[in-house]
Amino acid sequence: MGNLVGAELRKTTTTGLWWGLLIPTAVLALGWGLATGMLGQFFVDFASSGDVDEVSDFLGVTPDQWKVSLFGMARAINVSTIFPMVFGAMAISSEISRRTITTTFLTAPSRMHALLAKMLVYVLWGAIYGLAIMLFLGVGVALTSSPGQLPDAGGWAMLTLVCVLSSILMTMFGVGVGALIPNVAGAVVLLLLYFLVIENVLHGVLAYLEVPAVIGFLPNGSINGLTGSVSVDLFLSAAGVVPPEIEDVLRAIAGASGAQDWWLSGIVFLLWSGVVFAGGWAVTQAKDIT
Repeated sequence: MGNLVGAELRKTTTTGLWWGLLIPTAVLALGWGLATGMLGQFFVDFASSGDVDEVSDFLGVTPDQWKVSLFGMARAINVSTIFPMVFGAMAISSEISRRTITTTFLTAPSRMHALLAKMLVYVLWGAIYGLAIMLFLGVGVALTSSPGQLPDAGGWAMLTLVCVLSSILMTMFGVGVGALIPNVAGAVVLLLLYFLVIENVLHGVLAYLEVPAVIGFLPNGSINGLTGSVSVDLFLSAAGVVPPEIEDVLRAIAGASGAQDWWLSGIVFLLWSGVVFAGGWAVTQAKDIT
């Protein structure tokens, strides 16, 4: 198994795909972080003036204590992890398309061993992408935010944890879809279409039907809930007393509408990843490799 993992790692590092996708990931995280900090500061400045002071009196805190940048950080993580998901989707689909997977399957003890080796390597890459996302996002937010907008050390640690975990899970999901749909264009287009369009439309429909709890059990809803729930919890810990109605709005802003606790959201998405990986394994087992 160790040799298979080493071979799969060499496959990823001897091509430029890993850094070709890592660069836009870092740029997007940095840009989103800069924008998040500026928008958060604009909101605080606006809330500190005029009749808006009544809101701060109601909540029991001053506007400079509202860490609204946390919502943008959650959104930034959710969007940026699209890239490691695409990277994972190409793990198997590209090899099948180019028929380079033949040697792997012929030399490995079984196809399951080969798929597991790929998954382990891409879990590592998911963690690397997650750390890069958090690093550039953190730099962007820190450059444009006041100290009151930034989380404390414990908050940073928690956000880093869920960012890395989210990136790993998205990469795993991509690997499963790539095995299930052994066509690079088909797998990538389907993933982008589903995560950026289809499920977002479905979220709106479910909210309109007043069953938002279902959102938290869908793939995109659960992975967004992983980061969004943590951001909302960190915000509420410093925002004073917030009515339940306002809390629901905050969850929607953070992308965690209908989401469960962060750890439960992670488990739900892990189950989705397991389902698509099992489907990909079944397809790969039945496929003739030439």
